[in-house]
This record gives sequence, C-alpha cells and structure tokens, in this order.
Amino acid sequence: MRKNFGAKPWTYPQPVFIIGSYDENGIADAMNAAWCGISNANQIAMCLSAGHKTVKNILIKKDFTVSMATVKYVTECDYLGIASANDVPDKLEKCGLHTVKAENVDAPLIEELPMAVECRLVSYDEGTGLMLGEIINVSADESILTEGKIDPDKLNPITFDSVNNTYVKLGEVVGNAFQDGKRFR
Repeated sequence: MRKNFGAKPWTYPQPVFIIGSYDENGIADAMNAAWCGISNANQIAMCLSAGHKTVKNILIKKDFTVSMATVKYVTECDYLGIASANDVPDKLEKCGLHTVKAENVDAPLIEELPMAVECRLVSYDEGTGLMLGEIINVSADESILTEGKIDPDKLNPITFDSVNNTYVKLGEVVGNAFQDGKRFR
C-alpha cells in the first residue's frame, strides 16, 4: 500500500549545487541551491527566485559557475544557503571558502569544491524562477580523478533530502548504465 503526500518537490537524488557569481564590482558570491539539474546535453536548469543576490549578479554578468557540494564542506555549503549576500556580502570569507576566476566564464570557482560547471546565461523567467545556463566547460581538480575521469568516491558529493531536510552522501555503484538492461533485449 502507498501513502499519498500530495504535490511536493520531492525527488531523489537532488544534487546540492553551489552557484557562484560576481557582482558588478567583481566581488564573488555563492549560494546553495538544490532545485537544479541537467535540462539538455549542454544546458543546466535551476529554479532560483529573483530576490537572490546571485540571481541579480548573473543577470548583470551573464556568467556563473555551479560547483558540486561535498561531504568535506557540508557545513560551509549549508551556510551559503542560510546566509544571503544581500545581508552578508562577505559570506564566502566568513565561512572560510576561497575563490579564483574561472578560466572560461566571468565567474568564480570555489577552490575547496573540486568540481564545477562553468555556464553562460541562456534565459531567466522571473515569474517561475527558471534559469537556464549553457554549459561552457566542466573543470575538476586532479585530486578527484581516477584514470583521467571524475571519481564520485573522491569527489564525495552530497544530495539534498527535501523530505527530511538532510544532506545525504552518495553511495556505492549498484549497476552499469546503458549495459545492465541489455539483458532484456
């Protein structure tokens, strides 16, 4: 028997994205967002309300980064979702995170978060909060690579459990995509 919960924004997993941007003066900002995902082979989609300083920055600069939050920096990443740069302009510094300019877009990379997607703004609908970004580049620190590929165990990304308001560490490999199902052909 199933239990019905009604219309809720619950899916598993929900990646925890840390969205980085520069304001008009080149000051770095970042926010935590979990209502995001890949919407096309070269696009990322995010649901972000217009009041966020990060959204205002992206609308000005047209570029942003999306870093994967990790187990090692879960507390800092959570803080980036609790504190608003509208009220705490130095929130990155306050939680001990450091930035460098991304190589391919005019937006900051967070040095402590070893994987990021560099994006250019495609569109933003203020009414729905839907922001689309074109993926320009994916960068990863060599420390999380195995045989030249990103290793999820080394990256150690977290997901947001919106049902229980917790962050969850990704687990073990349980299958092979585009392979295991072939047995039913």
